[in-house]
Amino acid sequence: MTQHQEDDVTPQNPAAPGLSRRGLLLGTAAALAAGPLTATAAATPARAAVATAAATTAAAGRTPKVLLIGLDGTMLNRIKDAGAPNLTALIAGGLSAASSLYTNPMAGTLSGPGWSTVATGVWPDKHNVKDNNFTAPNLTAYPDFLTRVETADPALSTYVVASWAPIADIICSGRVDTRVATPSAEYDNGTTARAVARLRDGNPDVVFVHLDNVDNAGHSSGSASQAYLTAIRGVDAQVGQIVAAVRGRAGYAQEDWLIMVTADHGHTPTGGHGGSSWEERQTFVIANGSAFPAGSVRHDVRMVDIAPTALAHLGIAADPAWNLDGTPIPALVPDEFDALRPQLTGRVDETGIAAGVLGFTRTPPAGWSVDNSAMGSGGVSEWRGWSFTTDEFWTKTQRDQNRELNVRSRGVFAVADSDEWSDKSFSGNYDSTLVSPEYPVAGRTTVPVAFTTFYRPEGAQSARVLAVWDGGAPVEVKSFTTDTNGRQRLDLAVPAGASRLRLRFRYTGSNNWYWVLDNVRVG
Repeated sequence: MTQHQEDDVTPQNPAAPGLSRRGLLLGTAAALAAGPLTATAAATPARAAVATAAATTAAAGRTPKVLLIGLDGTMLNRIKDAGAPNLTALIAGGLSAASSLYTNPMAGTLSGPGWSTVATGVWPDKHNVKDNNFTAPNLTAYPDFLTRVETADPALSTYVVASWAPIADIICSGRVDTRVATPSAEYDNGTTARAVARLRDGNPDVVFVHLDNVDNAGHSSGSASQAYLTAIRGVDAQVGQIVAAVRGRAGYAQEDWLIMVTADHGHTPTGGHGGSSWEERQTFVIANGSAFPAGSVRHDVRMVDIAPTALAHLGIAADPAWNLDGTPIPALVPDEFDALRPQLTGRVDETGIAAGVLGFTRTPPAGWSVDNSAMGSGGVSEWRGWSFTTDEFWTKTQRDQNRELNVRSRGVFAVADSDEWSDKSFSGNYDSTLVSPEYPVAGRTTVPVAFTTFYRPEGAQSARVLAVWDGGAPVEVKSFTTDTNGRQRLDLAVPAGASRLRLRFRYTGSNNWYWVLDNVRVG
């Protein structure tokens, strides 16, 4: 049950302002750094490094604290159109990253799955919040990040105040020190006043604030309306009050605040959300703090990164057993495919994509190649063999064919899509192989290979991973036959005397579905 403490702004775990009350769990961080690479902790050493950096900050006398502000139904491009000064200042002083959501059958673009994803750091196929009914949530296995904070160090003070009650009542567990669902009569004004009072007069370590009025304007008037912009300017003023309460704290000079702002979904131009349009799938992350250079922009951030970023800032290292989908944003490492972004071009044969959307190239990054020697002729130019593309470009080729579920890829990724290729006259079969650079393996007995994949099979389609040792014959080391969406790890036995490894990802089909690859890491 929600703890309604509207008038009590005294933290339940009081301590003098500026004094750290956290456990840094450095032993856990060290164990993560030393442990094996897993499907859910591919950047484990980097995560441990982030926790260590947080400890260094604390040792220097600054106490890490986190403020997360959720702006329901708000779109990043409309924040810019609204001329919202406080949000604009947070963007200018830190990081901004546009991102996109899933659609059904993973989940609708609704508040329940959206805020559950933000809070837990996993996608809806794990936390199992599919809509706003919370029919069978898996929030015990995948709790909100404030609950993880309390589990790691109960002395830390956690506080949630939300204009949409399920965030306080359901998504955030009873382990959180104080959960407040603002009475509907008070709405965002009451939420803002409570957040300001707690930040000004108490000593919280983690604060999650949810404001709702932009979503209300989106429903009533649409995201293209003046009313929507007016609502953004109104919530911007409330964000300004909350941030001012942080920066006006007596102990602020001894505190290291990470301020993040995000949204759960977008809105159609005429109003509403829940569907699969690009506008409804929009979300974003603004991150302002010591780890984020002013004016920085990233294209590889997802909303699942918010929870692990908050935890890492507090010095709490993610346990691989948590099976998180997100990574602390400072620990994200772009891959070779992301380097192709400046080379992306607009449509050639695709008609459902606006002419100004730059989003594909068939030219691989340095060291990579595409073998189309067995590829059929004709077909849609964009997908004639392995291509490199973005979520926006690829999902706009055809909505509601599950491409929107490719949530675990980031930035630019590789795709073999026989379904779209066959939408124009063609002959022969789709048969294309993505070939990696050579990796040195001399002296090893095994070599780990990890990659993110999204595979949707149909009919005679095939997806095979082959290893080539020292230029010899390709040997199959993995094949996919069922729907697969996640991080994969292969531990390859190195043949005696082998010194070089090259990977080949071969996809065959005709008018079938697709195979996505991203973030290939070897060794």
